[in-house]
Amino acid sequence: MRAIAASAVMFCLVSIAAAQQLSSTPDRLMVNIDAQKTMPPVSKYEYGMFTEHIRDSMYRAVWTEMLDDRKFYFPITSAPDPAPRSQQGGGPRGAAQRRWRPVGPDDAVTMDKQQPFVGDQSPRIALDASTPHGIRQAGLQLVNGKKYTGRVVLRGAAGAHVTVALVWGPGDADRQVIKVPVSEAYKIFPLNFSAPADTADAALEITGTGSGDFHIGAVSVMPVDNIDGFRPDVIALFRQINMGFWRYGGNYTSNLIWYHTIGDPDKRPPDWDNAWGAMQPNDLGMDEFMNFCRLIGVEAYISVNAGLGDSHSAAEQVEYMNGSASTPMGALRAKNGHPEPYHIRFWNIGNEPWGSWQIGRTDTKYYMMKHNEFAKAMREVDPSIVLIASGRMLQNDALHGDDRKDVGNLQPLYGSPVDWTGNFLSKTWGNFDGIAEHWYSHPGRRFDTAKLQTLAPDASDDDAYVKADQTLLESARSAGNVVLNKALEWEGYQQRFPAMLDKHIFLSIDEYAFSGGGPGRGASLGGALEYGMIFNEMLRHTDFLTMAAHTTGAAMLDITRTGSTFSTTGLVFKLYSNHFVGAIPIALSGNSPQPPIQFPGGDQPSVNSGSPTSPLDMVAALSPDRKSLLLSVVNATDSQQTFDLNVAGMHPTGSATLWVMTGPGPDASNHVGQPPQVDIKQSSVAAAKTLTVAPLTINLYQFSLAD
Repeated sequence: MRAIAASAVMFCLVSIAAAQQLSSTPDRLMVNIDAQKTMPPVSKYEYGMFTEHIRDSMYRAVWTEMLDDRKFYFPITSAPDPAPRSQQGGGPRGAAQRRWRPVGPDDAVTMDKQQPFVGDQSPRIALDASTPHGIRQAGLQLVNGKKYTGRVVLRGAAGAHVTVALVWGPGDADRQVIKVPVSEAYKIFPLNFSAPADTADAALEITGTGSGDFHIGAVSVMPVDNIDGFRPDVIALFRQINMGFWRYGGNYTSNLIWYHTIGDPDKRPPDWDNAWGAMQPNDLGMDEFMNFCRLIGVEAYISVNAGLGDSHSAAEQVEYMNGSASTPMGALRAKNGHPEPYHIRFWNIGNEPWGSWQIGRTDTKYYMMKHNEFAKAMREVDPSIVLIASGRMLQNDALHGDDRKDVGNLQPLYGSPVDWTGNFLSKTWGNFDGIAEHWYSHPGRRFDTAKLQTLAPDASDDDAYVKADQTLLESARSAGNVVLNKALEWEGYQQRFPAMLDKHIFLSIDEYAFSGGGPGRGASLGGALEYGMIFNEMLRHTDFLTMAAHTTGAAMLDITRTGSTFSTTGLVFKLYSNHFVGAIPIALSGNSPQPPIQFPGGDQPSVNSGSPTSPLDMVAALSPDRKSLLLSVVNATDSQQTFDLNVAGMHPTGSATLWVMTGPGPDASNHVGQPPQVDIKQSSVAAAKTLTVAPLTINLYQFSLAD
């Protein structure tokens, strides 16, 4: 492993050394590929996804439930909704959760806290002989001709006459009504509707007349074409991306009671998520997530609650997911309808425990002991699991308080409490197999180290960022710079802890995103060019960067309540993951080094990332069977670029297959119901020595090789 790592360092430093030179564009761009210098194959786990149960990221993006608060966490009144409660100072991402409203007077609806069906309360409806009383939720979207299915859980007095209605208009005929008989005990009644019209403001009403009262335990409505509760359109698109895994984690898991996410969905109590200031219905739980991973053909990666949670709970979670049916928790899983173990390999202890926003945060010294306790308990249940620690490498923009005096000179801080990764490597050795790193970065700004030193100790890191006017090329290059910065930091830890090489300790960037900041960024062609450079940089470090998860998986698509299509981010993931998984990166050099970096410090390295082929960024690889040469070329400029290609150690033959991702401009994007502005076109081109790439393109060449 030491020899491999040494050659890997030399391999990735080819572009770095060149970038330290003064940049000048040559008259003729020369690109050299050497098949004799190889890197470890590209892991399928480099194209993973991260998801957190923050409203639209899962429940509305992939799950088909149409009703919010279907188990009645909130009180039901006609009063305006209160402002979102959140420790983050704002509500969770996405559209607001819809509330139930009374039908009839407010005092006809009370919340029964003495004998609730699930959770802390269930609505009790006092009846009137002639006027319907009940509850109503509006804002549902219906598609003309589509069928909907569901259920309602009710109990009531003998004199109660209850109906459930799907309403799509103001008239008496603009509704479908189902009569539901009730009894003294809660019973489940099926619901089946058919929509005769398109509307974005349909409603579900549960009302009754008569004497006495009735109680509502839970209610659910989904389109009938759902696949085990999931959206068929989204599942079909996700399956086209060769995603290695989905990580179930995030801030949300630091106060997650995972026991509330298993068993009968109607009996799972809803919980308040203090991380995001939102109610979690717990419908999309452990077993549903595993079914989702099966449907889209990926592995699962789970973060356990090391915030408010304890090692016993984490061990029982491992046993529930991986234990045989003869174990206590495995038997519970079997009772819940899943007799076979899931055999989940990847487990993450905690989520960003270093963050001031993290539920249950503690200091580094105590957390190291906590991690060791979790690792021991989890491995006693399943010794085969791969444990990933929640680290954070030292970086200028991660310093707070008195530590900010060392901005620009981090050496004194290695091994200190602020150095989470260093603490894992020195105090929890043997209790992890990889270390996680998270990063989020935005173009159009730069980190000002001088300004950081003037901030108050408790000021946010964000206050040290200042606006930076960047071209699209500079922005795209800075995206790759973030990856390079992490790689260089990791290599520094390898030098301090050589056993990392012997033990094959890997880096997992299991949360990352690069978005926002101005025109041509985010889910646009400009954003896709940035991700192309991110992927190219990742492929230069396959010796240790073996896992990565984009935030979030739902960002691969543009999604409405009734449709979905690939976003530009999804297209670039599809292009790379379907061709580079298993490929073997090989050395690529050129005669045009990247320009000197403008804004070192913060999340930017001391030199620019990218291949020495400026203004282009390239990476080359052999196909897994070594019968083809793959060449990715990102042109984030607004002009055509030409280069001469020289290949050593192999012989391309005949024509090449070329995939080109592009659109009419950097702001081009894809949206449901509109013709795509950005797409990938495949063609054949001659395997010529001189190649030309169009502006604003990601180009992937596949050359056949002679035997």
